[in-house]
Amino acid sequence: MMSGESIYKWYKPAVTSDSDIGVNAYWFIFCGNKMLVKVEKDKAVSIPFTKTAEELNILPVRKQYLGTLHDSPCFSVEVSSDTGICNGLLFQDLYTLYEVLAEDIFLLAGKAIQIVRWDQEHQYCSRCGSPTETMQNERAKICPKCGFFCFPRLSPAVITAVFKGDKILLAHNGNFQDNRYSLIAGFVEPGETLEECVQREIREEVGVEVKNIKYFGSQPWPFPNSLMIGFAAEYDKGEITADGVEITDAGWYDVNNLPQLPGKISIARQIIDWYINWRQYEQT
Repeated sequence: MMSGESIYKWYKPAVTSDSDIGVNAYWFIFCGNKMLVKVEKDKAVSIPFTKTAEELNILPVRKQYLGTLHDSPCFSVEVSSDTGICNGLLFQDLYTLYEVLAEDIFLLAGKAIQIVRWDQEHQYCSRCGSPTETMQNERAKICPKCGFFCFPRLSPAVITAVFKGDKILLAHNGNFQDNRYSLIAGFVEPGETLEECVQREIREEVGVEVKNIKYFGSQPWPFPNSLMIGFAAEYDKGEITADGVEITDAGWYDVNNLPQLPGKISIARQIIDWYINWRQYEQT
């Protein structure tokens, strides 16, 4: 979470509505990875808040009920690539909307896009190929032919700050489009604990061993469907050697000599900012 507050302060999740809608609702409408937003004359950005998507001349391919936000219904919607839109509306990449949309809207949009993708990608049973059906009281699909269940996919990944004295290990990933440095991260493998994943990823990507692994926090990351689980660990042994595959450069940095950092949207930046605040406090 960006501010440390839970989305459930404002949001009550649900799969089906307990009453007829008939009131204005929040509409999280997606065309591919882009979400429909309304841009006001003062450049304020919001999402549509109407009774139906059809009021916006939007014809949903699929629609999902998400629950209520501030006591108003919420829907996620998938539309086709040839959808036309009204003046004042545009489709914008969700990642670019951080710190543009209200925080509660952005957080729920992250959930909405994952539900849209899951619904889109599981219209057919992965076991027997038959059309699936959406369950009424649970976020799940069921195959009426073979009985196979499918729930929304989450991919757990660890992300870890490694400390050596007063320095932090930061690395540049070859997939970054800029000169940004961040923490070591990677997906959890089957049969692996989170702590084992931390040790393996750091060993594989930068060649060092760590100890005293401590949990920091977590963040849903809808790009595309990760759950980022943050840790802090102490350096144990070894010399930094970038793997040259994912990591192109890595090194130890102190608070007075930091490279370009990740945006504040990410848990990586939250952990790094925690380190910066800690070191600045120690220096006062």
